[in-house]
Amino acid sequence: MKRIAALAAAVLVMAGCAGNFNPDSVADATVDQISRVEPLSWWVGMKTPLQVLVQGPEISSYDVTLEGDCRVDITGIHLADSPNYLFIDVDVCRTAKPGAYYFVFTKGDEQFKVPYEIAERRDGSAERKSFTTADFIYLIMPDRFVDADENLDMVPRIMESVDKEAFFGRHGGDIAGIRGQLDYLADLGVTAIWNTPLLEDNQPRESYHGYACTDYYHIDRRFGSNEDYRDLTAAAHERGIKMIMDIVTNHCGSAHWWMDDMPFEDWIHVWPEYTHSNCCFSLQNDPQAAQVDVDNMQGGWFDTSMPDMNLDNPYVLQYFKQWAVWWIEYANLDGLRVDTYPYNEKYPMSEWCKSVRAEYPNINIVGEVWTCNVPQLAYWQTGNPNKDGFDSNLPAIMDFPLQAAFTQGLSADYVNWDEGMVKFYDCVANDQYYQDMSNMMIFPGNHDTERIADMVGRSVPRQKIAMALLSTLRGIPQLLYADELMAVSRDMRQGHGGLRIDFPLQWQDDPVAVEVHDYCKTLFNWRKTATAVHNGKTRHFLRRDNTYAYFRYNDEQVVFVYVNNSREDKTIPWADYAEAAGGLVSGTDVISGQTVDFSAPVTMAPLSCLVVDFKL
Repeated sequence: MKRIAALAAAVLVMAGCAGNFNPDSVADATVDQISRVEPLSWWVGMKTPLQVLVQGPEISSYDVTLEGDCRVDITGIHLADSPNYLFIDVDVCRTAKPGAYYFVFTKGDEQFKVPYEIAERRDGSAERKSFTTADFIYLIMPDRFVDADENLDMVPRIMESVDKEAFFGRHGGDIAGIRGQLDYLADLGVTAIWNTPLLEDNQPRESYHGYACTDYYHIDRRFGSNEDYRDLTAAAHERGIKMIMDIVTNHCGSAHWWMDDMPFEDWIHVWPEYTHSNCCFSLQNDPQAAQVDVDNMQGGWFDTSMPDMNLDNPYVLQYFKQWAVWWIEYANLDGLRVDTYPYNEKYPMSEWCKSVRAEYPNINIVGEVWTCNVPQLAYWQTGNPNKDGFDSNLPAIMDFPLQAAFTQGLSADYVNWDEGMVKFYDCVANDQYYQDMSNMMIFPGNHDTERIADMVGRSVPRQKIAMALLSTLRGIPQLLYADELMAVSRDMRQGHGGLRIDFPLQWQDDPVAVEVHDYCKTLFNWRKTATAVHNGKTRHFLRRDNTYAYFRYNDEQVVFVYVNNSREDKTIPWADYAEAAGGLVSGTDVISGQTVDFSAPVTMAPLSCLVVDFKL
């Protein structure tokens, strides 16, 4: 009832600008009549069709009209399987007046009205820019970041409370904690933040990660409010930091409010008994696949607590199209990351991507396609020449093959011919298979994988090598929070719960953390203006001695990177690089600021990395 009442109060304040009705005569709906209205609001000038979901007891038995400017009109009313839902198509003319409107519900002598806001759009909203190769993305798991508002740790009507010692429980991180670290992140050189889901996850257990959403239109109250999230984005923008929202279209949480009364029987995939997805991505691009296996891949549940959404239902698909658009518009977002992308029905998701990008042509969307099979990964990037003619309309993909190279290549000491830094060479050599090798999110680790420090055996030199590679290889770099401080997992035996540590606020007391932080800060801030890294070509050189060398270059800059991941001194074979070095003699060491002169032999110590900037 509080949500309905609050919405009514907000709209009544601005009712005078809508015209054509008398707000004093309104009989506002109560929770006994209306439980949900989604999307919560809309805007003038949107391309995305608006279909309003209304939930209330026997609401389908009511006639519905719309009061307000005649340029906002109901064009269709759809019944669901449940009598407690209506889906109302609303046409918002581009010349409509922003302001307060009312859905009027009538049954016999009974009549009540539900307020609905049609707002004015931000100037230039449709043309908003997004994250690119010029950005450096910082991945935050909000619950495990910083707890800045302890009043949020115990809020009413929330199933799971805070237990800071629990590996799989909530630790109390919140939006205020993220906002309080924005200056730190800007100083570090971060230009974009990807938060794991902030929407309500009201599951009774393991709700801290946010991937089992129970309300798609409200921030989890343990993190803050919708307004807090919008203000966080505004505060980030003031510091030159973009905001990327993590969304899940494949599944909801078993405690989602609609699970007790779904609009349609096929709103989710229903099986005679619990059926887990076979998780076999190759079925999505396999021309010989059996349909029974494809159905299981797309319709099987991700987990017992995560019911699988049925995107073949057009009402579900439309719900998710406008939901993504609503958050981009409401919170002024700069991009999206989509969880478990290939688990979705692929054709509806292609339509979903196309719809979101029709509203925002420049918006970047990166999909989690967790496979190290290069052709299988390339299949999901838009424009790929797939033999079945499928186009995902998904612009960006996550580079898991490169993440595997970080995991397998950096930790190796004794190296056979196909091990060590050759893993990076082989990965980059496969760039020919990607439609847009630059629009790939690259990362040594994230919230689902090992932390870098764990992966390299807590070796500071190898941690630095990882950071140098991340900062200079093609693609859009992403770093897991606290890896710039060489954070280690709390207890790897606890799996995900152990690696998702709380952010170490006292990091300046740790000399190792300070050393790695300062190295990262220098690299990340230099990268902001390193155009050869943003948009340059790559020329790399093969060695079987656990070293790796490559050049990133364009017309104005050449960046040379040399990695010695061995336990021996190595002299850089500069003469062998003549086809890329092209007469280059001296450049600037990005970390030390000193001149590096290649007219004389340059020897690299064991476990070291050199990044040289040549300005042309």
